[in-house]
Amino acid sequence: MVIGRMAVVGAGQMGSGIAQVAAQSGVEVTLIDVATGAVDAGRARIEKSLQKLVEKGKVPAAELPAILGRLRTGMQVSDAKGVDFAVEAITENEPLKKDVFRELDRVAAPAAVLASNTSSIPITRLAAATKRPGQVIGMHFMNPVPLMALVEVIRGAQTSDATYEATVDLAKRMGKTTVLSKDFPGFIVNRILIPMLNEACFALQEGLATAEDIDQAMRLGTNQPMGPLQLADFIGLDTCLAIAEVLHKGLGDDKYRPSPLLRQYVDAGWLGKKTGRGFHSY
Repeated sequence: MVIGRMAVVGAGQMGSGIAQVAAQSGVEVTLIDVATGAVDAGRARIEKSLQKLVEKGKVPAAELPAILGRLRTGMQVSDAKGVDFAVEAITENEPLKKDVFRELDRVAAPAAVLASNTSSIPITRLAAATKRPGQVIGMHFMNPVPLMALVEVIRGAQTSDATYEATVDLAKRMGKTTVLSKDFPGFIVNRILIPMLNEACFALQEGLATAEDIDQAMRLGTNQPMGPLQLADFIGLDTCLAIAEVLHKGLGDDKYRPSPLLRQYVDAGWLGKKTGRGFHSY
């Protein structure tokens, strides 16, 4: 399958990053967001990211006009009309995602693949909202997208071999390495990562150590570049809580129950780096 035109729905940090690597790989991409000002902010984020890559010598300055020339913007899902491949990258809200998939199913080319960047919502349920479940797949990028090499590919119950192969080919074209996951809650990365972050929340809640010492212990004791509480702050505590709830509900095991302290911080609006306060202050 030759992918010439692509759409990314959701112009936040993840969506703009996906659109950027698509444009860098030579794909004509339309970045779409219904929120006023979101696509302009997304394009500005892409331009800033590319400029940093130029300064680091990772992207030739002469290539910038061509990369940005492959990037278009839109403010409604119907702007994805006729695309060969679409990636949904909106908030982790299943009803909203299903609405996007229904509209993409209506406007994308008949043979188009519809992918979701979801980090936890079952692909099979998203696929059921369309009339082409065999062409729906999970394509979970890591944050920040331009720098992280991994893409988790998740096959739903009806995902076809052709859809899987087209998705892996596109990821490789973007310079990414793929791993394949079954459609179980949390997939691979979050199935393992979120319980670790959640356990750090329990350790803090129980007074085992300060947030600074918990992070220092894990950085120096396990050679991680970032401690678990700092990483949770960077991901967003609301996102961590949402994924923990999906794991708890989907797997039915209390070992995945979210820490009450994590829930309290989210209730307080302390969501991490994006709000200036989480387990640490920013």
